[in-house]
Amino acid sequence: MKRLNIFVDETGEFGFGKKSSLLYGISFTFHEQDDDIIPELNKLNDKLNKIGYTDMIHMADLIMKRGDYSDFNIEQRKSIFYAIYQFSRRIPVKYHTIIIDKKYASTKQILRHKLSSEINNMIRDHEQYFNKFDKIVMYYDNGQETLGIMLETIFERFAGFEHKINFNHKEKRLFQVSDMLTYLDKYDYKYKNHMSFTKGDKFFFSTEEMRKILKELNKKRF
Repeated sequence: MKRLNIFVDETGEFGFGKKSSLLYGISFTFHEQDDDIIPELNKLNDKLNKIGYTDMIHMADLIMKRGDYSDFNIEQRKSIFYAIYQFSRRIPVKYHTIIIDKKYASTKQILRHKLSSEINNMIRDHEQYFNKFDKIVMYYDNGQETLGIMLETIFERFAGFEHKINFNHKEKRLFQVSDMLTYLDKYDYKYKNHMSFTKGDKFFFSTEEMRKILKELNKKRF
């Protein structure tokens, strides 16, 4: 049985208040079950163990030095980032990110429509790829129920589709890769569209460093 695992995470929210995000993004990591990632997964976990952090990697908190990372210095935090980045670069997976600028989606209804359209376009462009699998399992924790319902509605066209909401976020490093992608691709959108960065963004990455990171990841885009 050929199985495709899809790990999904989002950035931003459906709100439009003063403190709401300017961008909404969804990142997908596609992993074919037959492609072995265990050796690279073991390398990642060994590296994190040496750094002294083995829990879930949450990119926004890592960059902003919040939560679990509040006592980590910049060298330690960059080591954690590069551990999961190198993992994401080496493993046999495909990536896709959708970024919606809420400037062009001024209501929740328009935003939902644009997201649905973009996801459907992605699937339509790769219909043959998705159809070759007997089972498609999507890992999304329904952090935003509206998005979860949308994803289920779209992917239910495939036989053998299953949506896993409850899973171990710490163990599922590919989910954390999608979390990383939401941050990196949002950064890239800001850069290309001359939007302002946070202090954490500016402090953690140089522009040249980010360009090299994205160039490598672009080789795996779907």
